[in-house]
Amino acid sequence: MPTQHYQAQTYHARTSVGYLLKRAHSQLADKLEPALEANGFTFTQWVILMHLRDGLALNARVLCAQLRHDSGALTRVIDQLEARDLVSRERSRKDRREVQLQLTAAGRATVEAAIPAVVERLNLALEGFSAEELAALTRLLTKLTGMLEALEAGEDTDPQDSPAGSRP
Repeated sequence: MPTQHYQAQTYHARTSVGYLLKRAHSQLADKLEPALEANGFTFTQWVILMHLRDGLALNARVLCAQLRHDSGALTRVIDQLEARDLVSRERSRKDRREVQLQLTAAGRATVEAAIPAVVERLNLALEGFSAEELAALTRLLTKLTGMLEALEAGEDTDPQDSPAGSRP
């Protein structure tokens, strides 16, 4: 039986992992948006460009799933990026139904040019963390996402087998 970290009788949203993660995400987005706007992006556009840059998603279907974004809305954002010559679409040679997305040379250069401003904002947001605390936070978030991905895939999620190491 899994460890019972929460109890229904004492559960409060303000101290739940889900609430805290969502709140941190929203606050980070708020901190990043001025730097992104100065570089001509919305937060959603930036995330799409970074997913493409880092190979985290190569088509709109995967982007929609990862970002929990409506496919119609995401298509409009990709259209905007394509109109600015930052992203290109290409039919997959293996499956003609699939459309692959990739950064154009201009898209890659634009993203790379914006990274220093984003890094500066992230460093400001994390100013109160020691290097060890940030490493621990990153390790634990990596462990959590790995365990959630394994649950989604229907795999066994023994924490000892997690790529992030042992239990916290």
